[in-house]
Amino acid sequence: MENISNEDKLESIKSFQSTIRKLEKTLATMTQKGANTTLVKQRLKASNIGLAILENVWNQKPHQFTLEDLAEARNVLTGLFPSIENSYAKLKAGSSQRTLLERRIKALELAIRAIDNLSTD
Repeated sequence: MENISNEDKLESIKSFQSTIRKLEKTLATMTQKGANTTLVKQRLKASNIGLAILENVWNQKPHQFTLEDLAEARNVLTGLFPSIENSYAKLKAGSSQRTLLERRIKALELAIRAIDNLSTD
């Protein structure tokens, strides 16, 4: 996980923080409406784990997640790629939304790599 610029690290952490905020708002809205929140809860937990793992690897912040938590988060994060890539393909080059999705994809890839590295240690 070396050779990652400080800018990429910062953008990845910010991307996860933004994703977590959006998921928390979505969860609150869906809970109020009485909708099924299982998927949102899974994604929120996986995003929190992804952020925690990046902060652990890059900033030595401790985390309390088990290998089972990591494996589950990895599966959920990996499952986000098809919908993100589908949205990405529809956006114009150079658009701000496309830039945000590029950063989100990079953050997800880095988190999955970090989880893989921790799982094999």
